[in-house]
Amino acid sequence: MRTFLHRLLLVFGLASTVMAHAQLQLPSQGNTAGNNSVLTDPTYRDSIQPLLDADKKFAAEVLRGGGSVFASWFADDAVTLNNKKPTVQGKSAITSQTTWKPEDYQLTWAPDGARIAPHGDMGITWGHYEGKSHDNQGNLLVTSGRYITAWEKDKSGQWKVLLDASNDAPAEADSCCSIH
Repeated sequence: MRTFLHRLLLVFGLASTVMAHAQLQLPSQGNTAGNNSVLTDPTYRDSIQPLLDADKKFAAEVLRGGGSVFASWFADDAVTLNNKKPTVQGKSAITSQTTWKPEDYQLTWAPDGARIAPHGDMGITWGHYEGKSHDNQGNLLVTSGRYITAWEKDKSGQWKVLLDASNDAPAEADSCCSIH
């Protein structure tokens, strides 16, 4: 059985391929993962489709079921890394921190791409996310950014999240420090 660190090193060996070959897309550029064609995405391979499908299913289930469903997709020794928050290690710790209800917080995302290990048992997806909630006065709060998720198939062949990392979108180029 591979250790968590060994599994992450394998996954992030894939991540170096992503950084070397993939272009990050802005939301306005569209989602190439949905195109499923080497004509529209030269890096697309049929082998990544099951992983893209898992990521999309994960997103759809979380939108309907909230935080408890989010946590259910994680491996027992998973890790989350979120912008400006401490690292959370282990499925039970992740579960204790993902208690939101879908009527209070809507988390949506879509993969922009994926890579899969040669043996087909590990991979990564990446894309853009958006979270919507309301403050105490009822004002809409929206956060958005990018994510990368490392996946591993469990013993039953189901994809489980091994590592999930997100980063808030940067501020608009002209939102700071202009002189009027």
